[in-house]
Amino acid sequence: MEVVAVRRGAVRSVVVAGLLVLGVSGVSGTEAGAAARGGPEADVAYHGRVSLSQGRLRVWVVPQNEGPAALPNATLRVRLSADLADRQELAQGCARAGLREVVCETGALPLHGRGRHIGLLLDLKEPVPEVVVRIDTWWNGGASDRDLSNNQHAVLALDTGDSYAF
Repeated sequence: MEVVAVRRGAVRSVVVAGLLVLGVSGVSGTEAGAAARGGPEADVAYHGRVSLSQGRLRVWVVPQNEGPAALPNATLRVRLSADLADRQELAQGCARAGLREVVCETGALPLHGRGRHIGLLLDLKEPVPEVVVRIDTWWNGGASDRDLSNNQHAVLALDTGDSYAF
């Protein structure tokens, strides 16, 4: 995975807690084995942009599914190279998952369709000159995904207020 910087002008708490108790992280054994067993397969992709200004990071993501199967829901993960401030006001369907991590449900991902648009305004613990934002799939709704290149992104955002697309 390469860091890209293209310059351009609660998951509900109960769900997150349940997934953490089950030890779900990244692609689970169930998901990895789904294709081998003839289970569902979906190609989840994320597109969006990030910007950093004075210790505040804006992240906007549009999840989509290229199929071949629809997904009732998935969970994307946003990881940062800098610590988040202790208090965050997160978008509905999103929850904090660590010092530098937030997870958000995508909503239903229809075949060749988009999930809900996810907008985050994250406060960093301390202002930094740059932050690397990594976006990937935390849980894929039990489906396998053979093409991870379109749902694993790393974006370097400089503290300029400029928007960086992925």
